[in-house]
Amino acid sequence: MDPLTPMITTNPFDDDKLREECGIFGVSGADTASAIVALGLHALQHRGQEAAGITSWDGHDFHTHRAMGHVAGNFDRDEVIRGLPGGSACGHVRYSTTGETSLRNVQPLYAELNSGGFAVAHNGNISNAMKVRRELIRRGSIFQSTSDTEVIIHLVATSSYRTLLDKFIDALKQVEGAYSLIVMTPEGMIACRDPLGIRPLVMGKLGDTIMFASETVAFDVVGAEYIRSIDPGELVIVTNSGEIRSHRPFGEVHPRPCIFEHVYFSRPDSIVDGSSVYSVRKAIGAQLAIENPVEADYVIPVPDSGVPAAIGYAQESGIPFELGIIRSHYIGRTFIQPGDKVRHLGVKLKHNANRALIQGKKIVLIDDSIVRGTTSLKIVQMMREAGAAEVHMRIASPPTKHSCFYGVDTPERTKLLAHKLDVGGMQDFIHADSLSFISIDGLYKALGEAKRADGRPQYCDACFTGDYPTTLTDQDDVVVTNQLELLAERVA
Repeated sequence: MDPLTPMITTNPFDDDKLREECGIFGVSGADTASAIVALGLHALQHRGQEAAGITSWDGHDFHTHRAMGHVAGNFDRDEVIRGLPGGSACGHVRYSTTGETSLRNVQPLYAELNSGGFAVAHNGNISNAMKVRRELIRRGSIFQSTSDTEVIIHLVATSSYRTLLDKFIDALKQVEGAYSLIVMTPEGMIACRDPLGIRPLVMGKLGDTIMFASETVAFDVVGAEYIRSIDPGELVIVTNSGEIRSHRPFGEVHPRPCIFEHVYFSRPDSIVDGSSVYSVRKAIGAQLAIENPVEADYVIPVPDSGVPAAIGYAQESGIPFELGIIRSHYIGRTFIQPGDKVRHLGVKLKHNANRALIQGKKIVLIDDSIVRGTTSLKIVQMMREAGAAEVHMRIASPPTKHSCFYGVDTPERTKLLAHKLDVGGMQDFIHADSLSFISIDGLYKALGEAKRADGRPQYCDACFTGDYPTTLTDQDDVVVTNQLELLAERVA
């Protein structure tokens, strides 16, 4: 992602969800690695829909193809795959950021270092990237993109250590924040997670071919076997001869993987850190029903992300599960850019009420989160216009009060509805008869923990609690700069 500008969403019909920034997939030891990577990226398309790229290694040269848009259409053509020969390849899908989206920011990023070619695909966000970048530029580095990922390349290139592995480890020890990385060099492939394991990364196998991916669904689509998650702080190296080595250069770690992967980001058919996402979301819905019961005729999910939690809520509460909202799957991110006059109709293009079912009924709507609140408002309004007698809303996560700085597309904090209003105020804003959220301890319980640990939480839940697991160097620098500028204005 771009650390120099804030992030916004670009789809006017879907501007009220948190979005994962990236998905990565790597293959080592295959006859046509790039073709396998292209298939895997299809399964990870939900993690990034703005651009995609693949880099391959044929034993002598690196080959890269990057393009704006979806994987389909860009990597489904034979001539593109033929242009990416070799037994190793890595790929990346990403979302856009504020400002002009540039091909130079599309990953994998590639550079020629003294040790040879170096390609990297990154999921996450380096929270001290701007500070490191300024220092590198001061020392003479010349950047080709505005991506935080590029600082890793420059840190490797300027490291005084002798071996490439030691240079890479040296670089990682200078950055903060979240990263799951797949790196390709002439020596082989490296997959690693940051010491907190904030972003996911898993390992799979198909015959003698080793694979790494953001989610296990990428293995399913290519027929590979899921082996295990890459541990937080672990580097797994696959040499060109097929040897696999594990390095743990960070010593003892205290993992805090992103809790929102289980709530929303990952596909429900994925396994994240050993847990079925679908099963966890059903458990969240059941816990939500225990904590926040309501008398209703039907439990209705806000599609598609609310479906598993709604099933769990219905099973626990005994209230029938029904599809009261029908989603159109044909509204893409490149649909018309409407003017203000028709912008408010966007939600009806994507969701439509099942009027015959809900008319005269008391309904409980289940969704994964409320961000700005605009979609929830429109959904509740749609239910009332369709004749619902009562509309109750239940949310399968605690209130989202804080921004994410670890690779998630989050509005600035002042635009988060839960930052501005308490639950009662949020209920009034969306015009629901009642509104309730799962508690933070309830969320942990659904994930198999007794409760949220005091002092050392088991997950990164900063978007709910404000308890960030790392320092936020760049963010702190911005705050200090703003304070100094304000002081200077007052003095003047």
